Amino acid sequence: MKYDVIVVGGGHAGIEASLSSARMGQNTLLITMLVSQIGAASCNPAVGGLAKGHLVKELDALGGNMGLLTDKAGIQFRILNASKGSAVRGTRAQIDMDRYAMSARDLCLKTKNLSVSQEIVEELIMDGDSVIGVVTNLMNRYESKSVIITSGTFLKGLVHVGEVKLNAGRINEFPSVKLAEQIRALGLDIGRLKTGTCARIEGASIDFSKMDYQELETPMPFSFRTDKNTFNPKQLPCYVTYTNEKTHEIIESNFYRAPMFTGQIEGIGPRYCPSIEDKINRFKERHRHQLFVEPQTLEANEYYINGLSTSLPTDVQEKMIHSIAGLENAKIVRYGYAIEYDYIQPTELKHTLETKKIKNLYFAGQVNGTTGYEEAAAQGLMAGINASLKNMQKEPFILRRDEAYIGVLIDDLVTKGTKEPYRMFTSRAEFRLLLREDNADIRLSEYGYEFGLIEEDFINKVRTRKSQIDDGVRYLQENFLTNSKENIEILAKLDEDKIVEKTALVNIVARHTFDEEKLLKLIPQFNSYCDEVVTQILTEAKYSHYVKKQQKQIEKMRQMQAVRISDNFVYKNLPGLGNEAIEKLEKVRPQTLFDASNISGITPAAIDIIYIYLRQK
Repeated sequence: MKYDVIVVGGGHAGIEASLSSARMGQNTLLITMLVSQIGAASCNPAVGGLAKGHLVKELDALGGNMGLLTDKAGIQFRILNASKGSAVRGTRAQIDMDRYAMSARDLCLKTKNLSVSQEIVEELIMDGDSVIGVVTNLMNRYESKSVIITSGTFLKGLVHVGEVKLNAGRINEFPSVKLAEQIRALGLDIGRLKTGTCARIEGASIDFSKMDYQELETPMPFSFRTDKNTFNPKQLPCYVTYTNEKTHEIIESNFYRAPMFTGQIEGIGPRYCPSIEDKINRFKERHRHQLFVEPQTLEANEYYINGLSTSLPTDVQEKMIHSIAGLENAKIVRYGYAIEYDYIQPTELKHTLETKKIKNLYFAGQVNGTTGYEEAAAQGLMAGINASLKNMQKEPFILRRDEAYIGVLIDDLVTKGTKEPYRMFTSRAEFRLLLREDNADIRLSEYGYEFGLIEEDFINKVRTRKSQIDDGVRYLQENFLTNSKENIEILAKLDEDKIVEKTALVNIVARHTFDEEKLLKLIPQFNSYCDEVVTQILTEAKYSHYVKKQQKQIEKMRQMQAVRISDNFVYKNLPGLGNEAIEKLEKVRPQTLFDASNISGITPAAIDIIYIYLRQK
């Protein structure tokens, strides 16, 4: 059987990869070990958060599905950093993990051009340096123009619970061994990483009266395509409790049985989401650690203990959980565990997520060394789009760092690589004032429409809103207030300081004391705009001074991106380049001068040497 695109793995990356390629007209096959586990929330039952929320919003703006699925399955919606600037706010939602997976599975099964098969891919079919299909454990042979590997933690996955080791890609699920061995044999740079999850607790056994109640917020949908006027999901509360000195004593006294301390685990774990034993070992001065008790489904039969990831033996897990306020009589439904797995060093990939060494082979998601559903889904969408574009002999789709967090994510991975699970943060985006959640649709939806992933009625709404925002900002930039008596009185009524000279409206509105209410009083014609447009006009005004500075950096970056470096460029012939720089450049093979500048250890002097040589040529 022949296909245009084959996607291996039905996690969050696999879902977005297969749906995007199918909707772009590619005959697509999604092969997954268990159809029932498509879209499974292997770890925490939540989507989004700081910077991760940006990724989901961008994914949605491009025509991805994670935001829509979250809105269908969400059971609590919250805006993190709500009191801070809009550039660093992040949307987060608790999800009903069962309903999320069910909706994802149903979407895959009913999407045109997409077939789903429950098998295990054991071999890539090669033709020289190109992949041309796969062979499964059922001896089915599928040929294709492109193959996207979205294997998550399944490549030689090994689960640890205390001294117990289980060969598994997820607890009690088969690992992918033969495929992992072939990928290594193909000469790709492969490493080992580790992640983990916490125990799940029977809801009826929890004493919530001993915990802090988290107040519910007015729910706001994740997807720009969800109707805000009708969005009214049933919300469930989360609770907060803490570890204590007794908890820490139980854990410390069992360090000798902790796989991460005994040498049993080889892989490197996530720096920013450590296990509870790692936290207690690293932060000995802290007498307690915050834990979030989160429902996993709308029925609230099981709760996830966010912050209590562990690979300690089951008897130790019982003791430490029972030492925590509200969990004294807790019944464990699923024990926590660690898992280590093979990942591909992402410097092996182009910005399209196609491997440099093997044509038509793409990798996306956790297998590229990332953490989180959101990072995985973003990569899956980009791999699906680029595989489809290549099949159609069209130009690749590569987002710049000034265009999207997705661009930052992929650029970081393929130019810098990673030796620990990579997590997205707002601090990683140097142009984050431009890359807000609230303008993701304006930034990216035209791309989604071009690829056929966004409907016409939606893009028309985006275009109208963008036009109104541009008109509003232009009005503020082009109109002024003089320091006349009348204008000073207007400012006084708004409880604003007077001006001493002719001042652009944008500079007055940019004051930290200015809000939407004052803006509408100062510029009454803005009342014809919806609240969302007014808010964004105000935001653009407040950031305008800083954005001008960033535009200069962006122009420099674009100039460097325009300088292409050929795939067969020989760095060792350049006088003045050190051996370390040559080694890194030869390994990463940057495609532009800007990509080269992002490689760790490559100095501005080295960039100048390459640039001068390229100009001479």
